Amino acid sequence: MTTRTLNTMRRTLLALGACSVLVVGSAAAQSKNYGPGVTDTEIRIGQAAPYSGPASAYGAIAKVIAAHFRKVNDEGGINGRKLNLISLDDAFSPPKTVEQVRRLVESENVLFIHTIGSPTTAAVQRYLNQKKVPHLFVSSGATKWGDHENFPWTIGFNATYQTEGIVYARYLLKEKPGAKVAVLYQNDDFGKDVLAGFRKGLGDKARTMIVAERSYELTDTMIDTQLISLQSSGADVLVNLTTPKFAAMSIRKVAEMGWKPLHILGNVSASVGSVLKPAGLDNATGIISSAYTKDPTDPSWRNDPGMNEWRAFMKKYYPEGSLDDWINVYSQAMAQAMVQTLKQAGNDLSRENVMRQAASLKDLELPGLLPGIRINTSRTDYYPIEQLQLTRFDGTKWVLFGDVIGQ
Repeated sequence: MTTRTLNTMRRTLLALGACSVLVVGSAAAQSKNYGPGVTDTEIRIGQAAPYSGPASAYGAIAKVIAAHFRKVNDEGGINGRKLNLISLDDAFSPPKTVEQVRRLVESENVLFIHTIGSPTTAAVQRYLNQKKVPHLFVSSGATKWGDHENFPWTIGFNATYQTEGIVYARYLLKEKPGAKVAVLYQNDDFGKDVLAGFRKGLGDKARTMIVAERSYELTDTMIDTQLISLQSSGADVLVNLTTPKFAAMSIRKVAEMGWKPLHILGNVSASVGSVLKPAGLDNATGIISSAYTKDPTDPSWRNDPGMNEWRAFMKKYYPEGSLDDWINVYSQAMAQAMVQTLKQAGNDLSRENVMRQAASLKDLELPGLLPGIRINTSRTDYYPIEQLQLTRFDGTKWVLFGDVIGQ
């Protein structure tokens, strides 16, 4: 055998070896790793939502997410896989949430879970983390959903309640530093968290500016007594940290009492359709809140491409939903964040990788978010949205003012 023949054989073997490496590498790149609820054609997602009970207005969140998933499925799904949302009613009752989430994890074998509300989420957070089930984009701004060290499988979505409270405090310190503030708050993680941020934002002035605080329970049927007590404190500012049902009741009652404080309303209840209209638009005129999504009642977004896209989506996939309700804009943005997470996961749809991708969102711009607000997460930052802009209700719509600000 000649030297030339030997060299030719060596080159041939090397080439075959290289091809083998390429084939193996290609196979590895295309390999599939599935967690529970995932097949070549389906991704099962679990959700506990308040379709009934004291916070049933938030049931719209789940309905919009389901509608967006139908849209995604009509467009071919995610890498050919259809999204199957299994959404169960928890009536905004923590024991019921525990029951439904256990069913979703242990019987329905879903890939990840979504929950709505602070008390309901708190009831299942430890269980889901012990089971290592991704608990994605909680519909609540409680600060605890960003505790990546102790609860690495739970991540929030909303701008945090403490950030919101700080923003209101900074506004008052600048515009009304001599204010006498009365606070009405829901006696749970939501109300306490915004109040904690508000106190933090006021700093040392909290002791002199806050003249009265009253709380209520979700099971209460009325909050008249609390409001009468707050009015008697002599306060000229009311910070109203209530969920939609109680927000509508309190706005209407404040007007009936003839009390005219500067009224600041938590953004979870800033819906024109489900809160301000039932309360009476005249009664709500002048209320200040905060926002991170575009308001569908604001005419400045009439020709906005993102809002045009949202309106077309609503008409086709959720025609019974209100085109005046910002919560429907917010909910689609959350659904889009879920879809982006699954897209990034590719064919590695294990629970571990889905959680990894949820904590790896970079400068994600969504059509319904205000300009300048982007979603960013990391292994040490579980707060996707950290910016807000103040807004004032003019009797027909919310009007943004000031700059986009964070903590």
